[in-house]
Amino acid sequence: MSGAQTPWKPKSNPWVVAVMVTLGAFMEVLDTTIVNVSLPHIAGSLSISSDEAAWALTTYLVANGIVLTISGALSRRLGRKAYFLTCIGAFTAMSLACGLTEQFWQLLVFRALQGFFGGGLQPTQQAIILDHFPPEKRRQAFALSAVAIIIAPVIGPVLGGYLTDTYSWHWIFLINIPIGVLTFFGVLQFVEDSPMIKEEKRTAPRFDYLGVFFIALALGCLEIGMDRGEDYDWLASGFVRVMFGLSACGFLFGITYLLYVRDPIVNLRVYRDHNFALGSLQIAIMGFVLYASAVLIPQFAQQQLGYNATWAGLVLAPGAVVLTMLVPITGRVMSFVPTKYVIAGGGLALGAALIFSMNLVPDLDFYHLALFRAAQTSALALLFVPISTIAYATVPPELNGDATALFSMARNVFGGIGISVSTALVTEHLQIRHAHLVDHLGPANQPYNDLLQHVQHGLIDAGHTAAQAMLMAPGQVFEMLQSQTAVLAYNDVFLLTALMSFVMIPTALCMSGLKAKSSGGGE
Repeated sequence: MSGAQTPWKPKSNPWVVAVMVTLGAFMEVLDTTIVNVSLPHIAGSLSISSDEAAWALTTYLVANGIVLTISGALSRRLGRKAYFLTCIGAFTAMSLACGLTEQFWQLLVFRALQGFFGGGLQPTQQAIILDHFPPEKRRQAFALSAVAIIIAPVIGPVLGGYLTDTYSWHWIFLINIPIGVLTFFGVLQFVEDSPMIKEEKRTAPRFDYLGVFFIALALGCLEIGMDRGEDYDWLASGFVRVMFGLSACGFLFGITYLLYVRDPIVNLRVYRDHNFALGSLQIAIMGFVLYASAVLIPQFAQQQLGYNATWAGLVLAPGAVVLTMLVPITGRVMSFVPTKYVIAGGGLALGAALIFSMNLVPDLDFYHLALFRAAQTSALALLFVPISTIAYATVPPELNGDATALFSMARNVFGGIGISVSTALVTEHLQIRHAHLVDHLGPANQPYNDLLQHVQHGLIDAGHTAAQAMLMAPGQVFEMLQSQTAVLAYNDVFLLTALMSFVMIPTALCMSGLKAKSSGGGE
């Protein structure tokens, strides 16, 4: 195809294009976490249980994950620009519908449609950037993308908490409207399809409905099973077992089908590219850690420290500022440090930051909690741009659509799994730690007796009688136990995510060397 071989220069400034499409991706990523802190308010407003309210998040993630994977095929059939405009227009309309709804079933339908159309924004945004920037300029473009895609889940709880506490939960959706309108007209004005994309649109093969079915079965059932597992007691629940079983069948038959069908909905052979395969694994780990930590810290602040939704979100704000400052510096570092070593350093820094975060204590102050989060996000700044740059560096232009779809899918699907697994592990480890520590609360344990005496003396000094102190002391000791078990449970999950982060070190070192000219800084 001549469009793939002849250098093409867009008419508009590529940076204007990057800003416009990144605005849309930012808004979509924001909606994956902005709802989290508002779920109790949604439940109360619509007279539903907390368990039912959580489906507002589940339906979004399920629809989003499915469309992420097939977005490359859809953009080939419609053209990148037309598909992005369709997605941003429908996503904005569904945001308005979510904000105006007064019935729970309506919210579920509109959230599913919001996730369906929003799923095409991230991969198409990256594909448009790949189309409009030559390889040597992509590093800087991905730095802009990183600020949006990494900061959006961070500020989501901040913004969601503020809007919910100050106004109402409806505004977490209505705030999308002005951004969506601006993005729509900006893309309409500045984005254009390359000759290669126009040729692909003209020669697009038949739509692979069976491939879509397998992808929907595999990812949809996986997301539902992971998201509802904690509430339904995981494999003890027949519903969860069925979801995981159907997902396994979807993956098994789907992968086999997609590898051998003539015109698959998504071309899995892009994984033959060594760097892309390893980069997808790394971005999946980063997505897991990013989303898990973005939920764990506000959850700890609310449940253990008594913060409201606004202050729990503000704990994440300093990290967002640090990240914004460090992403451009990372781009400069990649000019003289081989990209794979930057990624390895980022994996080491992220693991170390998560181990540093294991210093949680029951009476932790705002400063130290924000410091832990800032340490994590500063490490994340070393990962997104280098991983994206090296992962796409050797992918053929005709596979850009499939590559961006699979890359974004890995980040978002594992991000959703990170939210589900991390919150479930906290609950499970609360029970494990509690069962272990409560064995020590007995008259045969001398440290317990000493603590009980100490608490009793403190109560007497506070003005209670000896009899009152004797009755109150065991309850206060038990409350101390509850606080300690919570801290230990959160520390356990931070340790797990730290170990996952360290996996990025050997995978980065296994990446192929790239010349700076072609990769924008990798080697």
